[in-house]
Amino acid sequence: MTSTNDIRRSFLDYFAGAGHTIVPSAPLVPHNDPTLMFVNAGMVPFKNVFTGLETRPYKTATSSQKSVRAGGKHNDLDNVGYTARHHTFFEMLGNFSFGDYFKEQAITHAWTLLTKEWGIPADKLTATVYHTDDEAFDLWKKIAGLPEHRIIRIPTKDNFWAMGDSGPCGPCSEIFYDHGDHIWGGPPGSPEEDGDRFVEIWNLVFMQYEQEANEIVGELPRPSIDTGMGLERVAAVMQGVHDNYDTDTFKALIAESGALSKTPTDGEHKASHRVIADHLRSTSFLIADGVLPANEGRGYVLRRIMRRAMRHAHIIGAKDPLMYRLVGSLVSEMGAAYPELVRAQPLIEETLLREETRFRKTLENGLRLLDEATGDMGEGDTLPGETAFKLYDTFGFPYDLTEDALRGRGLSVDRSGFDTAMAEQKAAARAAWKGSGEKASDDVWFDIAETLGSTEFIGYSSTEGEGEVLAIVKDGARVDAAGAGDSVLVITNQTPFYGESGGQMGDAGTITTQGGMTADVEDTGKPLGRLHAHKAKIGVGALKIGDTVHLSVDVDRRDRLRANHSATHLLHAALRNRLGAHVTQKGSLVAPDRLRFDFSHPEALTHAQIALVEADVNAQVRHNQEVTTRLMTPDDAVGAGALALFGEKYGDEVRVLSMGKGDALEEDRHSYSVELCGGTHVRATGDIALFKIIGESAVSSGVRRIEALTGEAARLWLSDREDRLRQSAATLKTTPDEVPARIAALVEQSRKLERELAEAKKALALGGGGSAAAAAGPEKVGTISFLAQVIEGLDPKELRGIVDGNKKTLGSGVSAVLAVVEGRATIAVGVTDDLTATISAVDLVRAGVEALGGKGGGGRPDMAQGGGPDGDKAAAAIDAVRAVLATISA
Repeated sequence: MTSTNDIRRSFLDYFAGAGHTIVPSAPLVPHNDPTLMFVNAGMVPFKNVFTGLETRPYKTATSSQKSVRAGGKHNDLDNVGYTARHHTFFEMLGNFSFGDYFKEQAITHAWTLLTKEWGIPADKLTATVYHTDDEAFDLWKKIAGLPEHRIIRIPTKDNFWAMGDSGPCGPCSEIFYDHGDHIWGGPPGSPEEDGDRFVEIWNLVFMQYEQEANEIVGELPRPSIDTGMGLERVAAVMQGVHDNYDTDTFKALIAESGALSKTPTDGEHKASHRVIADHLRSTSFLIADGVLPANEGRGYVLRRIMRRAMRHAHIIGAKDPLMYRLVGSLVSEMGAAYPELVRAQPLIEETLLREETRFRKTLENGLRLLDEATGDMGEGDTLPGETAFKLYDTFGFPYDLTEDALRGRGLSVDRSGFDTAMAEQKAAARAAWKGSGEKASDDVWFDIAETLGSTEFIGYSSTEGEGEVLAIVKDGARVDAAGAGDSVLVITNQTPFYGESGGQMGDAGTITTQGGMTADVEDTGKPLGRLHAHKAKIGVGALKIGDTVHLSVDVDRRDRLRANHSATHLLHAALRNRLGAHVTQKGSLVAPDRLRFDFSHPEALTHAQIALVEADVNAQVRHNQEVTTRLMTPDDAVGAGALALFGEKYGDEVRVLSMGKGDALEEDRHSYSVELCGGTHVRATGDIALFKIIGESAVSSGVRRIEALTGEAARLWLSDREDRLRQSAATLKTTPDEVPARIAALVEQSRKLERELAEAKKALALGGGGSAAAAAGPEKVGTISFLAQVIEGLDPKELRGIVDGNKKTLGSGVSAVLAVVEGRATIAVGVTDDLTATISAVDLVRAGVEALGGKGGGGRPDMAQGGGPDGDKAAAAIDAVRAVLATISA
């Protein structure tokens, strides 16, 4: 038997041998088509190549492309498990020519591979062509030798492909396999074409025309080929079965599901096991490609797929969570072809386990309430929409699950009633918001979020992508269009731009359109926490609602933001490890050029503590451990030991970032830091490159702040310090290594000279040479001896000693000494003990201080001191003291 893995490999090998480049599967989240929820065909990753917007280093390619159809107009979810060929996840084998070969070579390749390489009997194959495509009709006769009755002309759009209302288009040629007359159905184009006998296995698209507004306007200058073959369908053909679920990969997964749940895989449980096997594939690949369960967008579709499978696990009687235990079997089957499954296996298993554990509680409660609500209903009845909404709003039971649960009982749900109840809830929420004190300028954002939904952030895995313009806000109001020179806020349905939150600054970059509009994104905000608003200035052209735009993040700036954000997590862990568990984050700033981290701690860090923290962070950087992301409820995350960020608002689920090598959590012993965080981060700690603390200071009582740099900014900071050290060494006429010793020697020499100078000034003052007044000796103010001196450059610390010396010389009297240093004056006044009963030095010094432009002054009755900013008023200060003294002695 030819295995599915063998078929995939032989397909790629065949076209590689024919000169095609093997291109790995693109992720399931399309970044080049905002209209698609997920990649749903093999050509999606090559869309811009076909339209000429992008060039590749090859003209022919082949791939096995992961695809999902479970949301939007391409939604097969409800049929999965009940038919032979419906899947949420499938693989599309394809070969592509970008202006190289065309119809003849494409048909030749297809016929050669199917009949000669794979040995599929030619008499089992039938081809279709668009009814006007005589060229393809003749080629099938020439190359395959098919009789005319097995080359069927189809006049419908089924055999004419178009990329959209405008763009490349062209006729198709489909290849059908006849499973035999024991199965009901007829060939394509017949009245019985909807039967299962004839199954399409390959579609060849001949891109040869250009279309505008659904009208063909000319031929493409470089006709191209796009083909798609469903791997699951051709595997069924080559393995001799009619049902895709009977192929080797599905049989292995279904057998494992039966073994683990201890239930038969056929009979009444057949459909459930098929749902579980199919949904296991789609959920696992979506998680591996960065999609995590959420309440909106792609994450909601993932959650819907997961919950549908988990409900079927409940139906077959699985007592414990089942899905996560099947991941190992899936990895065994498909991990060699898709190594991302192997890398993401722990994340897939943990996400499935947590989701199923939570969902089982919701399911049990919801089904019990649903049974109560439908107990008196019979087949064909309709459950009121209000009841379905109550299940959703009060008990978390999704509408689609209610619909699915009632389907098997022949009951339906009043969808319009459900939508009405939902609208009433939104209206009530809006009224509550308006009464909450929020600023009126946010009203426009509430309107956008309510009518258009949240922005889907695709920036965890990409820095560019395409989006559809949903709203434009100019000067606080919504507008339909904007032109060159306008500063606007642009809302798209999806974006790789991170909106400022959690301390991390928003992304910057560019927005462009195929029509030539260019806009610089200066910043990105996050109004209401749900929208990503690009603050943009349009440089060229015009932008309008509905435009498809290409969004490109400034990668260098984003990388620096990532490094700084991840560094704050490592810094937080290092501080807790070194200082204690009392350390918690009190705020942060993550900018592209620096980071700032505020934390609780009662005292300044010592140099030794700072050095240890810095060394710990750099050790984690050198370990270069991969940064991993998990999704949990806030309670589960915190209960497991993850740290919550200060001031952050959390929803039903949170992203949990683990990084570094250590013992942060008992259940996650290899992680140094584990925190709740929705920001963007490095892929591995080594991307931080270097961490350097450049400042530590107080913010408020009990809160400290560390400022730091990473990567190139840290290197440049250190380089600048090295340059300054070299300059200092040159000035000191020594080597950089000897600078500390040289400075210490100069400081000691300076201190010695300062001491000698102070002694000289003091000696001069005591010797009577400090001023003209001192030279003349004491004067009489009334009956009191008064000795006043003004000394330039005297250290104010020497004043008291001089005043005490003067008091001894006087025997009885008052001494006032004033020192002037760099324009500022300090005055000291002393009164001998025999006079302190009637004269206070404090009163005298305050008079002098006031004259110097200062305030206050204090001390004791026998000695007081004060100062003022105006040293030019030294003489006036002495006069002020003299005047007060004259009043006292009068």
